[in-house]
Amino acid sequence: MMDVDRGIRVAVDTGDVTLGSEKSIQSLKLGKGQLVVVAANAPKEILEDVEYYANLSEIPSLVYDGTSVDLGSVCGKPFTVATLIVNDPGDSTILDDLR
Repeated sequence: MMDVDRGIRVAVDTGDVTLGSEKSIQSLKLGKGQLVVVAANAPKEILEDVEYYANLSEIPSLVYDGTSVDLGSVCGKPFTVATLIVNDPGDSTILDDLR
């Protein structure tokens, strides 16, 4: 769990990460992104949309083992983050960790 947190944080700090469910789902529809992360407590329809479009685009998805509040604080943001897309992991090893 800690490695996932660190991986997400490093990606946010050194790479290119899109925060937010609407933007994330939009990216998935366009087949953009290398990884999508969804908080465990994300609304059911968001979870379903993310999984559906991630499968279509063959982008790996990860259900984050925590709330959107936890995910927001891992990203260093003062707001909740239900969904995020890693476009470029930067110095993060999160993509390698998931393989």
